[in-house]
Amino acid sequence: MAIVVRPFRAGDEAAFRDINLEWIERFFAVEAKDREVLGDPDKYVLRDGGAILFACEGDEPVGVVSLVVIGEGEVELAKMGVRPSAQGKGAGRMLIAAAIATAREMKMRRIYIETNSVLGPALKLYRDAGFQPLKHAVPSPYARADVQLELFL
Repeated sequence: MAIVVRPFRAGDEAAFRDINLEWIERFFAVEAKDREVLGDPDKYVLRDGGAILFACEGDEPVGVVSLVVIGEGEVELAKMGVRPSAQGKGAGRMLIAAAIATAREMKMRRIYIETNSVLGPALKLYRDAGFQPLKHAVPSPYARADVQLELFL
């Protein structure tokens, strides 16, 4: 079954939370900021003009990414995860492409990412999409964030 990317719909809150908890718990500890964002995507992502996109196989969400507005013309690509059952099927690449296209539609100039060096496949996706390391690191609310990347649109 083909994977398609679609925007967030009412009722997707549990899928947003569960897909992200799956990868966070596999590699790291769930942090307070994770609980806030995953517990209320409307407040922390959508209300300020951000977006959440899902990769779906049929009606089943198998991957997710969010764009959080962090400043004038800037979004953070955050809370991206793909279920293990869908990995290797192109869902991550599709989500990155859709997130970049959505950021352009939102008239953003820059996309920022915080991630971790142990997440090799994600880092490859980001680099393949053109993301570059920040010249100067900025403070992060996440203890696990040891890589910071950006893409100018």
